[in-house]
Amino acid sequence: MQGPQGDLLRLVATGKAESRAELARLSGLAASSVSLRVEELIDAGLLAEEGSGTSRGGRRPRRLRLSPEAGVLAVADLGAHHVRLGLLDLSGSPLVIEERPCEISDGPRATLDRVADAFDALLAEHVPAGTPLRGVGTGVPGPVDPATLRVVTPSRMPGWNDFPVADHLAARYDLPVLVENDANLMAAGEARHWPGSENLMVVKAGTGIGCGVVVNGSLHRGRGAAGDISHVRVRSDSSILCACGHPDCLEAYASGAALAAVLTEAGVEVTRPADIVTLVNDAVPEATSLVRNAGRRIGEVLTVLVNFFNPDVIAVGGSLSAAEPLITSIRAAVWERCLPLATRDLEIAPARAGRDAALLGAGTLLLEAVTRP
Repeated sequence: MQGPQGDLLRLVATGKAESRAELARLSGLAASSVSLRVEELIDAGLLAEEGSGTSRGGRRPRRLRLSPEAGVLAVADLGAHHVRLGLLDLSGSPLVIEERPCEISDGPRATLDRVADAFDALLAEHVPAGTPLRGVGTGVPGPVDPATLRVVTPSRMPGWNDFPVADHLAARYDLPVLVENDANLMAAGEARHWPGSENLMVVKAGTGIGCGVVVNGSLHRGRGAAGDISHVRVRSDSSILCACGHPDCLEAYASGAALAAVLTEAGVEVTRPADIVTLVNDAVPEATSLVRNAGRRIGEVLTVLVNFFNPDVIAVGGSLSAAEPLITSIRAAVWERCLPLATRDLEIAPARAGRDAALLGAGTLLLEAVTRP
């Protein structure tokens, strides 16, 4: 599935085209060339042609769709203490999604082998025999070098630095492998839910803090660190050493892990960010105050980026985003400090894609990897 053939398959899989005429118009290829490649994709069991599509005048065209046997994608979203797993069809629609406990601190080999074992179990249980696996992908809560697909100096992933994640998975699956930062995957998945918005910042507020950036409709990776707001230095009357080794990083004050540590020290039992949300919903003043301060700090960091990048949307996801004071405080800080022109049409809102945003983003990016040379 390389070159023009892959491009045509991707247009059908993503719902942008459902007829040969639409493929010719969107791809710029001659109608005869499109027909030849579509026949090859049908013969290969990747596309099917059936029924009638929408007429633009004249005879109604036959409708193209993905063949049910076209294949599946296996994707995972690794967190600090769990992994969310999914099997998707080539259009990115979930066939099955599961969440399992998984300690990322167990190291890369043990963790990735558990993920692969889980993929194999899901495939055996939910995918008919003969339907091919086309690619595998995983998100990780740390920086990823897009050239080598290795994790680079993560602050909360002991033993993962410079580990060849893609090579380890490729040794088990001789297929295209995607490895990406979890916030980037969330941004790629979230972008599908904001039609008409081409420039987005997607903040992930959970155990850690991340941010993915979508520019002109495409994920912006830079050299692997684009959007990494977690280690921006913030102003403080005290000084806290971050897990990265530097003082006063945003993550040291505003992440779920940082808030949990403060609450635990105060005698309030917290084991995960969702517990903090429960405390806020129960109007526990210590938790509410901490979350408001975290939102203000995140908003102050975003202020610089909003003036610089001028996005259409800031979508806030991750487990902490369910605490309403977090997003309210982010909004207040951004609108107080940003230029009026930068915020005039800006929307700051909870993320729309839900808990599966990273899996949906992984499906989108993995399809690109599968269908491109």
